[in-house]
Amino acid sequence: MAIQMSSFLLACLAFFFFLCSLDKSFATRQDKESNSFHLVHLNSLLPSSSCSSSTKGPKSKSSLEVVHKHGPCSQPDAHNGKANKATTTHSDILDLDKERVKYIHSRVSKELGQAQDIGVKELDSATLPAKSGSLIGSGNYFVVVGLGTPKRELSLIFDTGSDLTWTQCLPCAKSCYDQQDPIFDPSKSVSYSNITCTSSQCTQLTSATGNTPGCSASTKACIYGIQYGDQSFSVGYFSRERLTITANNVVDNFLFGCGQNNQGLFGGSAGLIGLGRHPISVVQQTASKYGKIFSYCLPSTTSSVGHLTFGGAAVGGSLKYTPFSTISRSSSFYGLDITAIAVGGSRLPVSSSTFSAGGAIIDSGTVITRLPPTAYSALRSAFRKGMAKYPVASQLSILDTCYDLSGYKVFTIPKIAFSFAADVTLDLPAAGILYVASAKQVCLAFAANGDDSDVTIFGNVQQRTVEVVYDLGAGKIGFGADACK
Repeated sequence: MAIQMSSFLLACLAFFFFLCSLDKSFATRQDKESNSFHLVHLNSLLPSSSCSSSTKGPKSKSSLEVVHKHGPCSQPDAHNGKANKATTTHSDILDLDKERVKYIHSRVSKELGQAQDIGVKELDSATLPAKSGSLIGSGNYFVVVGLGTPKRELSLIFDTGSDLTWTQCLPCAKSCYDQQDPIFDPSKSVSYSNITCTSSQCTQLTSATGNTPGCSASTKACIYGIQYGDQSFSVGYFSRERLTITANNVVDNFLFGCGQNNQGLFGGSAGLIGLGRHPISVVQQTASKYGKIFSYCLPSTTSSVGHLTFGGAAVGGSLKYTPFSTISRSSSFYGLDITAIAVGGSRLPVSSSTFSAGGAIIDSGTVITRLPPTAYSALRSAFRKGMAKYPVASQLSILDTCYDLSGYKVFTIPKIAFSFAADVTLDLPAAGILYVASAKQVCLAFAANGDDSDVTIFGNVQQRTVEVVYDLGAGKIGFGADACK
């Protein structure tokens, strides 16, 4: 009887250890899956019809709200729940993005130069040139700042790939497009003044815009001209004015472009605020005030609000810094050293030399990240393998890997992580991996460049919900994962 009881106890113990090993195996598998896949609720990726402010992330006296120009927050009464009635389609947005990328590639390779000079050398205020412009890849997010004395509020697209800040100005001597805010009238500001043709500030325009500045025959005022990838442009007077970032943050004698001839689709914004590296950018002009530091947080959907902050304010989440790389062919863009990409927890079989061949930049104005074809092919294959159980959907413009997820409230996607110099790894959130046109068309938000030698562009979809901190003085850029909504 004792022997039988002993055998029974041994059998129970053996079964107990068997169950434990199963639990441990299951837990290990769960841990591995959580490290390799995102569990995504479809509703979290779909924008609302009304604007919702983000409460997550740092608050600062030098912070501006960031909204998407194609979302409900772009309306004057957005916080009262009015939806955006814009008819811009996803195909339109991605077509704009293609123009943006062409523009960047041409700038970085120095192919733009004087080949697309817009004839500003002999301009007079009454004879500004008129050229057609239909598309402009100038960014998707804008902020509201004040200009002039008394202050006039203007909605400006912010762009890390541009240096010159400009806005449309009355009397619109040649042409002004439709914008949301009243057009700025310099004659009603006591702090406005023109820059003269002979000033050192005027000569800086050549390197900042790629075009030689002109000179008004009648007033000797400096005339700028800036042209984008598809010949959309702004031309006008290079001027000084008071810039009000927030109520307690004012910059006097700020250099900007007062546009008298402007054409292109700017999403109702009044112009553009340049956050590039050139001496005439906002970052450099405010160096003594903010220490050449700024940061932003792009919202997860077009119906949410992010922020743009000047100065070294406290940042939500833990920051990881990687040094800026040197893009020798361009002084305006912010360079990155990408060393590897992982999909589903596994590093892609792509050499780091593939990314260094053309260099890489981070850009707030490009929507979809552009990768070397070799890297994109490997990423796409790995992602498709991880999505094999979901029904595919038709291609959306440049996005060739799409899925119909209308039958799923919750689904999983492979995680994607970028590795940068200084041993920095950024795990992209689900909102930074997918471009959602609708529940029936959810696409991988990456595309290939034409050649491995083209510059890689880390776009704004991949930057969503990530606090991105630019510290020009220290020569580094920081990423704070999941620091904002």
